[in-house]
Amino acid sequence: MTRATLLALLAVLPAPALARAQSKAESAEEKFRSLPAEKQDELRRRYRELQQLAPEERQRIEQNLDRLKQMPPDERGRVEENYRRFRGMPQDQRQQILQQWQKFRSLSPQQREQLRDSLRRVMNADPDERQQLLRNMDRWQRMTPEQREDARHRFREQQQEKRQEQREERRERQQDRRERQQERRERRQEQKNRLRHG
Repeated sequence: MTRATLLALLAVLPAPALARAQSKAESAEEKFRSLPAEKQDELRRRYRELQQLAPEERQRIEQNLDRLKQMPPDERGRVEENYRRFRGMPQDQRQQILQQWQKFRSLSPQQREQLRDSLRRVMNADPDERQQLLRNMDRWQRMTPEQREDARHRFREQQQEKRQEQREERRERQQDRRERQQERRERRQEQKNRLRHG
C-alpha cells in the first residue's frame, strides 16, 4: 500500500463527507495539504498507527473502505452518521461498545441479531439512556452463568405475567362489549314491543 493510498484512506476515515466533497481530480497529497494543520497531524498519527498493523488488517480496512464507497448514498450516510456518533461518545463508552463488537464474529446468527438490536438501541439512545444500557450490559457480562439463567427466568416470568394481564384485560373488554351489545338488543326489543302495543 503506497503512502498516497494510505493518506487517501486516512483522509476518508475520520471525515467521510469531507473526502467526498473534495474534487475527484485532486490527488491525495493535494487533499492532505489542504487540510488544517491539526487535521494533518491527526492523519500522520493515524498513518503511523496503520503502518504498525499487520498487512491483513490493513487490507481488511481497505476492503471496508471500498465497500463504504460503493454503498448507496443513503446507506453510506447512515454508516457515516453512526461513525460520527460513535466518535462523539466518551472513550469508556466507545471501549465498552468495541468489546461487545469484538465478540460479535464468534456468535451464532441469532445471537448476532440480538447484539445488532442492542447496538442499535445503544447508538440511538440519548446519553443518559445509553449510559444505563451500557451499565446493564456490563452488569450482564459480570454475572455468572447461574445468575444469568436466574435473570432470564425472572424475565420470562415477568413476560408471562404481562401476557396473562393482557389476556385478562382483553377478556374484560370483550365481556364489556358483549354486555353493551346485549343491553342494546334488549332496548331495541323493548322499543319494538312498545310500538306493537302502543
